[in-house]
Amino acid sequence: MSDQNIKIGIAPINWSNDDMPEIGGDYALDTILSEMSEAGYKGTEIGNKFPSNDKDIKNVLKKHNLELASSWHSTFFLSQDIDSQLEKVRQKCSLLNKAGAKIINIAECSNSVHGDMNSPLDLKPVCSEDEYNILAESLNKAGDICNSFGMSLAFHHHMGTYIQNEIEIETLLSKTDPSSVYLCADTGHLYFAGVNPIKFFEKHLQRIKHIHFKDLRLQVLENINFQSESFLKSVLKGVFTVPGDGGIDFVSIGNVIKASGYEGWIIVEAEQDPAIYNPLELAISSKKYLDKIWSN
Repeated sequence: MSDQNIKIGIAPINWSNDDMPEIGGDYALDTILSEMSEAGYKGTEIGNKFPSNDKDIKNVLKKHNLELASSWHSTFFLSQDIDSQLEKVRQKCSLLNKAGAKIINIAECSNSVHGDMNSPLDLKPVCSEDEYNILAESLNKAGDICNSFGMSLAFHHHMGTYIQNEIEIETLLSKTDPSSVYLCADTGHLYFAGVNPIKFFEKHLQRIKHIHFKDLRLQVLENINFQSESFLKSVLKGVFTVPGDGGIDFVSIGNVIKASGYEGWIIVEAEQDPAIYNPLELAISSKKYLDKIWSN
């Protein structure tokens, strides 16, 4: 990797699934982190196998020469008490800041179907105008909390949630403060939602603070019926894979990122069954693929 402003990490979900803990449940955290380091990655995000306090997080990462890039955090601003949700953001930022992270990936998960095996993707919630305004105001406050810790809020659009497609993402961006609310752009979730990731990155890189590189097996995607199949069933069918193993044009996306002067993390992420798709082998092949993109 020649660009010193960009760090390449990999997510633990490639080994052990957070939404379906039985997938990769036999992988120990030490094994996961050891294989990340072996494959040449610089950092990772928090997964369900991680300890719950900052000192233990720092120690286990230091053991494997890895940095903490960020962590997912679910908010429920549209379905629960907003002040209590903001306090949870404050607590998570405190933990992450002490553990060394500068980014928190927030996703609004009220009424989401992404974690329900039997809820088709077409049943995703849709924001009313009032809900957009409530969500935007809440995220602005959450972003201010993150800023107070010297951190940044990167909003994670996600299949099956209120903020899934391009119109929804852009509506939220237009209603939020660009100094408080940034974006975690996920190539796989963009493409899955019908968004051209190359054009999206060209248009929105000034708001992008964190990047997830996720590839898609297009032949699997083409056969997913949004009216009858859930997000989790799509994962089990193998819709996601690592960069270089699917159909997304990461060369063009990489060129856009390089030209933009982006500084921060790119996290390789692919929810897969490790019993079928060997996570270490895919981690190594993806790192080589990305190194080649960045060396050209």
